[in-house]
Amino acid sequence: MKFKTWDINLKVRLFGEALLDISFWTVFPFLTLYFSAALGRTTTSMLLIFSQILAVFAALLGGYFADNFGRKRMMSISVIGEGLGFLIFAVGATNLLHSPYLSFFGFTLASIFMSFYQPASQAMIADVVSPEHRSHVYSVFYMMVNIAVVIGPVLGSIVFHDFTVQTLLTITAADLLLLFLLQKFGHETAPLVIHPELRASSDRKNIWAVLKEQLTNYQLIFKDKIFFLYIIAGIIVAQAFMQLDLLFPLYIQEVIGDTSFLGITISGERLFGVIVSINGFCVALLTVVVTRLMTRYKEKFVFMNSSFLYGISILMFGLFTSAWGAILAIILFSFAELMTVGIQQNFVSQLAPEDKRAMYFSAAGLRYTLGKVIAPLAITLSTLIGYFSTFFIIAILAFISGIIYYYMYKQFEKRQQLQKGRE
Repeated sequence: MKFKTWDINLKVRLFGEALLDISFWTVFPFLTLYFSAALGRTTTSMLLIFSQILAVFAALLGGYFADNFGRKRMMSISVIGEGLGFLIFAVGATNLLHSPYLSFFGFTLASIFMSFYQPASQAMIADVVSPEHRSHVYSVFYMMVNIAVVIGPVLGSIVFHDFTVQTLLTITAADLLLLFLLQKFGHETAPLVIHPELRASSDRKNIWAVLKEQLTNYQLIFKDKIFFLYIIAGIIVAQAFMQLDLLFPLYIQEVIGDTSFLGITISGERLFGVIVSINGFCVALLTVVVTRLMTRYKEKFVFMNSSFLYGISILMFGLFTSAWGAILAIILFSFAELMTVGIQQNFVSQLAPEDKRAMYFSAAGLRYTLGKVIAPLAITLSTLIGYFSTFFIIAILAFISGIIYYYMYKQFEKRQQLQKGRE
């Protein structure tokens, strides 16, 4: 599918979201450092957990809002809310006010509206792209995000610490630009909005009714033992890969600190920017190659060894106190991430009944949303028992998730054999 044949909605979003993603990743990796310095690690940990709990509920409602109120409308509202959140963050960060709690409120508000944005964004692609071309379009947007992960942290390591307010105002400006592009060139694609006569089959519900319905659906899904194991293993291993934005920046700044890299002395904060960029570069460059390589092996060994490799790389971070040690660890960390990128969705599609496939994919996202709720506890734990002990515990959890994945696949293989026997 050539770019010139893309729907105007996709062209507008690709440009606008690229600018927004770069702006966002200029700030996001350094937020743990910023709030820990202002509020302390324990308080920051608790506040991050609270903000992610709110984001989880927002994510549960986002799909319903996008279906019933429209993709364009929800994306526009989300962009406005995110821009307002970062504007409040900027006001709280000014020398005149200097209120970290106000800044954190702004960040939480932005996180909630970002959770509203994604379901509408993903659904819009499905609305305007034929099934045979969707994978290509999704991969282009995925590639753009990873390019932003490469560029943003490098910029952030240079500007965020010294020009915090200006950087946050730039993100607000990027949100306003995306809003203008959506309003000027975008058009609505939601079936219920385009064809109001379909409304009879989807009557409006209040927020609590929608939330209750979503939770009931998840309860039914979790009765599938294999899928439940998949979610549990995913939440456990999430504690490893989410430390890239939580514990790693603190560790690099406080333990590695100023160090020599390629003959140049750089601060811990800038080294962290390099680390995140290497991770993004590896993902952007090697996703297709590693995915193709992993298809040669049994999925149960890929999932299991990915978790084991996460555990090894986490231990390496705790053992090495040099720039090159951290770089070697992040390369292994990135490979662990890449191993399962291409096969996770395939496993869910095999597991899910055809009439519940969308519901299963939605529930599968809980691995990350619930993982985000728990992961900040590592910041508090590092305060109590130190970095190495915390890394050791996270590595053990990663190893445990690998064992769960292996057991899960053994059960899945038994189910497939029983189904073949019945046929």
